[in-house]
Amino acid sequence: MIVKPKGTYDLYGSEAKKWQYVNGVIDDLMSKYNYDYIRTPIFEASEVFHRGVGETTDIVTKETYDFVDRGNRNMTLRPEGTAGIVRSYIENKMYGDPTQPVKLYYNGTMYRYERPQSGRDRELTQFGVEVLGCDDALIDAEVISIPVNLLKTLGLKEVKVNINTLGDRESRDNYRQALLKYFKPHLKDLCPDCQERFNKNPLRILDCKVDKDSEILKNAPVTLDYLNEESKKRFDDVKKYLTLLEVEYEVDTKLVRGLDYYNHTVFEIEAQVAGFGSNNVLAGGGRYNGLVDLLGGPPTPGISFGMGLGRLMMALDLEKIELPISDSLDAYIMYVSQNEKEYAVTLTQYLRMNGYKVDMEYMNRSLKGQFKQADRYNSKHLIILNEEELQNDVIKIKDNKTKEETLVGIDYILYYFEEKTSSEEFTDEELARYLENDENSENMED
Repeated sequence: MIVKPKGTYDLYGSEAKKWQYVNGVIDDLMSKYNYDYIRTPIFEASEVFHRGVGETTDIVTKETYDFVDRGNRNMTLRPEGTAGIVRSYIENKMYGDPTQPVKLYYNGTMYRYERPQSGRDRELTQFGVEVLGCDDALIDAEVISIPVNLLKTLGLKEVKVNINTLGDRESRDNYRQALLKYFKPHLKDLCPDCQERFNKNPLRILDCKVDKDSEILKNAPVTLDYLNEESKKRFDDVKKYLTLLEVEYEVDTKLVRGLDYYNHTVFEIEAQVAGFGSNNVLAGGGRYNGLVDLLGGPPTPGISFGMGLGRLMMALDLEKIELPISDSLDAYIMYVSQNEKEYAVTLTQYLRMNGYKVDMEYMNRSLKGQFKQADRYNSKHLIILNEEELQNDVIKIKDNKTKEETLVGIDYILYYFEEKTSSEEFTDEELARYLENDENSENMED
């Protein structure tokens, strides 16, 4: 038997419906924020991610799926969203768009070769936003507010932002020198990866998963002590705007994030989720004012966040949050004869094209079997076709909740469903307007 690759997953059935619901909430939220959807290729030239994400990051050094294609070109499966979107921003000259800033969101598949574990797969789905062309602290706060509001909308509790700043280039360089001076005497006590990071990017040591609880890291210098006045003012503005947006936050001076391109604001968003342990982080991101020119574009400020939807769905399950998913049909069409079947095909198409969720019998089951199938679909109404009634231009409709059966004129079937779906109470007077005649409006036994 052929099985799926390790670290990937099949998404179907009720679980797929949960994902579809969450995706719908995301689309609706991004419409309210006036962000446009963008989709970039699943694979790109390796240079896009190796330069964009950073050669010293774990993503590039350990986790990217790199391959040589048949044209002898070095390609990489997309490990994250930002670098590809920046490439698209440059290639499509979005910086020339009169509508600035450019506000984009994505929701797509990423690939990272890492050890599969709970909430971390080799194939993952990530939602995120990118804002390019604006360096105002207000945009930082707005971007942070998006995942906060998404988590709250979905019902997660105690959502909190952990925020820090790396400062501008001058501040970051000053901080880098302080870290080099601090870590040098302790190199032998750090893990092999951190020893390698020491010369390439010492900030990455603070993000180490191996040494994260060591006293060496706990006592390391903090970014706030090395900020120039301009960077301090900017960070104060971000916090001010977060307060105005009613976003709760805490300053975490050890937060640096794992990607080389960050400067100024960095942040992580967490929620209290039973079963996640100490790591309740569901989203994270930061500002990247040097990435566009690094990839060959004009100097352009930018900020982003990313959120793994697999981990989000796990959080919803652990918190036992029931999503309001519509899991029923408006109508299930039943028949016995071939003529009835042919009419069912036409009626099914007609109702679907008028906005109703409808299915019909395909397996030539008995009527008893069709009733069971309708129940499996949780159908609100049953349309039971009968040749004699069709010749009289009427159709029998059964309310599957009240078990009430009614004959409805064929020409009035849409009016019937409009009334049924617009009001819980459907009076005899309202129904009478859409029935063929009074004689056909009497209730019938099951």
